[in-house]
Amino acid sequence: MSTLVWRTVAVGLAFAAASLAAQKGAKPDYLNPNLQPGQRAADLVHRMTLEEKASQLVNQARAIPRLGVPAYDWWSEALHGVAVDGATEFPEPIGLGATFDPEAIHTMATDIGIEARVVHVQAVRNHTNPFHHGLDFWAPNVNIFRDPRWGRGQETYGEDPFLTGRMAVAFVTGMQGDDPRYYRTIATPKHYAVHSGPESTRHMADVTLSKHDEMDTYLPAFRAGIVEGKADSIMCAYNSINGQPACANQFLLDDMLRGMWNFQGYVVSDCGAVRNIFDGHHYQPTQAQASAISLQRGMDNECIDFDKIVTGDSDYKPYLDAVQEGYLKESDIDRALVRLFTARMKLGMFDPPSMVPYAKIPESELNSPAHRALARQLANESMTLLKNDGVLPLKTSGVKIAVVGPLAEQTEVLLGNYNGIPTHTVSILEGLRTEFAGDAIQYIPGTDFLIHGVTPDPRPNGWTQEDLTPDPAALEAAKNADVVIAVVGLTSHLEGEEMKVDEPGFKGGDRTSLDMPAPEEALLESVASAGKPLVVVLTNGSALAVNWANEHANAILDAWYPGEEGGTAVAQTLSGRNNPAGRLPVTFYKSVDQLPPFEDYAMKGRTYRYFDGQPLYPFGFGLSYTTFSYSKLTVPDGVQAGSPAVVEATVTNTGHRAGDEVAQLYLSFPNVPGAPRRALRAFRRVHLAPGASERVRFELDPRAMSMVTEAGEPIVAPGEYTVSFGGGQPDTSAPVVTGQFTVNGAFTLPE
Repeated sequence: MSTLVWRTVAVGLAFAAASLAAQKGAKPDYLNPNLQPGQRAADLVHRMTLEEKASQLVNQARAIPRLGVPAYDWWSEALHGVAVDGATEFPEPIGLGATFDPEAIHTMATDIGIEARVVHVQAVRNHTNPFHHGLDFWAPNVNIFRDPRWGRGQETYGEDPFLTGRMAVAFVTGMQGDDPRYYRTIATPKHYAVHSGPESTRHMADVTLSKHDEMDTYLPAFRAGIVEGKADSIMCAYNSINGQPACANQFLLDDMLRGMWNFQGYVVSDCGAVRNIFDGHHYQPTQAQASAISLQRGMDNECIDFDKIVTGDSDYKPYLDAVQEGYLKESDIDRALVRLFTARMKLGMFDPPSMVPYAKIPESELNSPAHRALARQLANESMTLLKNDGVLPLKTSGVKIAVVGPLAEQTEVLLGNYNGIPTHTVSILEGLRTEFAGDAIQYIPGTDFLIHGVTPDPRPNGWTQEDLTPDPAALEAAKNADVVIAVVGLTSHLEGEEMKVDEPGFKGGDRTSLDMPAPEEALLESVASAGKPLVVVLTNGSALAVNWANEHANAILDAWYPGEEGGTAVAQTLSGRNNPAGRLPVTFYKSVDQLPPFEDYAMKGRTYRYFDGQPLYPFGFGLSYTTFSYSKLTVPDGVQAGSPAVVEATVTNTGHRAGDEVAQLYLSFPNVPGAPRRALRAFRRVHLAPGASERVRFELDPRAMSMVTEAGEPIVAPGEYTVSFGGGQPDTSAPVVTGQFTVNGAFTLPE
């Protein structure tokens, strides 16, 4: 396709056609804003030829000049910020999960949607390259981070279906907006469903799964995003589930999505997933048949070409072949296209911009000071303090600080993956030099590991690392300092999506070990030998088995991949200007020896809900510079199954600093086969001044009180429930109060 054709992305084409039609006295229904979007879409689709129709089924939808239909690329990304240069980049979702703050995530998603509109308007006006400048965004990733070895777990909100579901609703509603007529943007929960590694087999893997695990773990967050959040799009995954590819899966697409959940939007495939139905899963004997069955079972838009502009018909030809060979009806194509063009109508793409409120957003909103401030707030909220023997917070003056680790100076690590490049990203070293007396900080990388991309040369003394031995200069700096800050961990060059990594402990984007990479562990041991207080700052998108650091370091702060303001957040947390209150959205295990095989998707032995061992740090864990207590728990005397239950408790800041507390409510269920050990069922992040108290009230609806039976049926079971209300899970170091209540009768929930 020529650049000229792609320039028809300008919405003016549609209005030119409308004007011409109006002059002839034959204004088509699809250009009439007074009609319903579905009616307009159907009118437009029925005016198309078969080939024109097929050309709309792929992500690079072609222009149809005779109808005034501009070309449109359905693929845009906004996992934690619009993935274009110049947009605000917030923390990676695993860090957002650590905030336990859906209200802030909703505000963030609103800001992302605002910036997305600005980017789109600029692209239309300037005839920009069409990639990633649309209004349909393939986020959020609500897959469950079931195993810390999965490299893409960083894109998720963690291992818990309830937490992930709350974040999904917050993100979707923020992105799509609340205008009764138009969407701000369209959000696309992904990857539906049961997709969480390994990366190396994702195009061919057939996951055998019980209905219990599907209903209990893998589907609830998708259900929340669709039923509660009302996402207008969803992405089907690469893998097969119980013998059927996700993008042709009758149970997922027909029975659940369009059946039980009454989904009215469109389904987009993961990129290449429809082709995998034939060439990866061998589910159909030809590509035409594979494309046909995917469309028949509910997939509407195929992502196939993403790194080049397609010039022929190779991407959509299988659909033409399928019709001509008798595998696909033209009416099946019409059904998919009505869904797709209904979405475009709801985005205002065929209406005058003056009618669309989101088309009038000022360009000053792009990476605005207010959005950067929110990025800093969320980075601050994500900071998760795992250990502190009192060394933190640090004084901001009169202290000599040695900073080691090459990640301290880098900015790319802070952005995670699926990101754009902000106008400025604050490195951890820059943040430290701003927050503390800059001349009191000496920086030595200490290791060549992960050194790429650092300028200027960080080895002025000529040292080169030939055997994973640390730079002696790092030890000397530690000896001359009052405190050592070691910035170590992972980057998205080690863990991520289907990539080649030649480092021990990593494979294809996934991990084979949970241990700290050996060169970084050696650096920690080296600088610790100086005998000075050691503060470890972790960058990571997944759990790390930091056993040595837990035993020997004085403090450990998990910064995740904290976004463009991450360096500021780390520094302000170490100084105490930010009192950390992040909570782990995943379990930190001691080693892979505590886990079942990575390829096994059964949940037995995984996550805090089904893991019986002793973790290094539990899900929901996080420390503060102040202390909190819980008291005056009230629970109902008895609850009739199907009715809500109200639970209240008082949380008090018993320390000497203001701070946030994440109040968490866990339920333990009657002894019914299929019930988890416990499950998070409510949470709220509250801010308290020293000595202040707040009464926190949770109303548990029937779904929050439910469990899934061994047969896969969601029920509120009769019997005794135990409530744990506090700053983390029961039987950990977190302060909690507990109580019991009885449910009378049983109640079955809709799937």
